[in-house]
Amino acid sequence: MDLLNALVALTNFVIVPAMAYGSQLALGALGVTLIYGILRFSNFAHGDTMAMGTMFAVLITWALQGAGVSLGPLPTALLSIPFAIAITAALMLLTDRVVYRFYRAQRVKPVILVIVSIGVMFVYNGVIRFIIGPEDQRFADGARFLISARDFKNATGLEEGLAIKSTQALTVVTAILVVAALFWFLNRTRTGKSMRAYSDNEDLALLSGINPERVVMVTWLIVAALATIAGVLYGLDKSFKPFTYFQLLLPIFAAAIVGGLGSPIGAIAGGFVVAFSEIGITYAWKKVLGYMMPESLAPDGLVQLLSTEYKFAVSFAILVIVLLFRPTGLFRGKSV
Repeated sequence: MDLLNALVALTNFVIVPAMAYGSQLALGALGVTLIYGILRFSNFAHGDTMAMGTMFAVLITWALQGAGVSLGPLPTALLSIPFAIAITAALMLLTDRVVYRFYRAQRVKPVILVIVSIGVMFVYNGVIRFIIGPEDQRFADGARFLISARDFKNATGLEEGLAIKSTQALTVVTAILVVAALFWFLNRTRTGKSMRAYSDNEDLALLSGINPERVVMVTWLIVAALATIAGVLYGLDKSFKPFTYFQLLLPIFAAAIVGGLGSPIGAIAGGFVVAFSEIGITYAWKKVLGYMMPESLAPDGLVQLLSTEYKFAVSFAILVIVLLFRPTGLFRGKSV
């Protein structure tokens, strides 16, 4: 019985949150790795692109809620995602035309584009703060829990209760569907194959008649969709605060680099590696160990390797270790 309680506590506080957080990081890292693999630069504005897409979704969700529109047990924000993606995509295409295209035409070094993306990041961040403000904004509605701790305890008779938030389940399911659709697009459609060819060898792709501007446009459209979906899922699971998305840039890049920059499969794997590492290292293991060990050996302290305030330090440590010892990542992407 104690072993079951330990397993439930581990699932409740580590496995389920890490699965949801890992799904969000994986979607974010996919956007970063697509830009790096196809446009050949690290987009530091990606976190604020997620925030921008989420802001549009929040504003549209508020409008729908004000009009009395509801999805019942599901969040109303799901209805706003397609509109938010369209607006974010238009914004990114405009940014590319006004900013990135000039530097791409000059064939500047990737580091120049990185610096330019930092400038775009600050502009996006300022616009978001001006429109919606810097405070927490909550927009989730619908059923809060898929399984509540009280119902689980009553059904099983265990001391520990398992609580799965509906937003956590929604995040994992949505991430699976989005990743499946992306891989189908990249592997089965002519445009997806053109993007892969352009990523592998730009000069050979141009000689084959592939239109580079079309590849760039489709890349930004896909990245806009990934960023918006990832941002909305994170906002539903936690809350929407612009600065949080700027902070997410570190674990997202860590996920992309751990898996291998330029490798979509690596981005997904890296997202879960970073998520489980962050949550596992900052989790207080006292309760789980208390169930698993004899009472005389039960720990008195929290058994927490790092405080939760330092969870981004875990991402930074992972990033440094990977860059030092395996810069191509787990799935041998392009070296950094």
